Amino acid sequence: MDTPQITFDDFLKVDVRVGRIVAAEPFPEARKPAYKLTIDFGPQIGTRRSSAQITRNYALDELEGRLVLAVVNFPPRQIGKFMSQVLTLGVPDADGEVVLIEPSRNVPIGGRLY
Repeated sequence: MDTPQITFDDFLKVDVRVGRIVAAEPFPEARKPAYKLTIDFGPQIGTRRSSAQITRNYALDELEGRLVLAVVNFPPRQIGKFMSQVLTLGVPDADGEVVLIEPSRNVPIGGRLY
């Protein structure tokens, strides 16, 4: 893979935080199957919304309360009538479907990745 090298300062520009999903809703208007997530990042950042294409690996009722990692300093992105404010992070499974990146332990929300 020919990914360009970046500096440590470039890495520091990406603000990845841990948040807790406080609500998950269907997103039937999305072009690809997705959910609307509301994620709490704590008092410093607050609550933000995200569209996440995770319907193959997660049911709506198992998302609330789950800790996730998200990029919180990208500009908002309009997805249909929905404004996605953060990019919830995941990796592909063997079928190319998104698996959420989660801390392996219960950590305080708002913590920054380093």
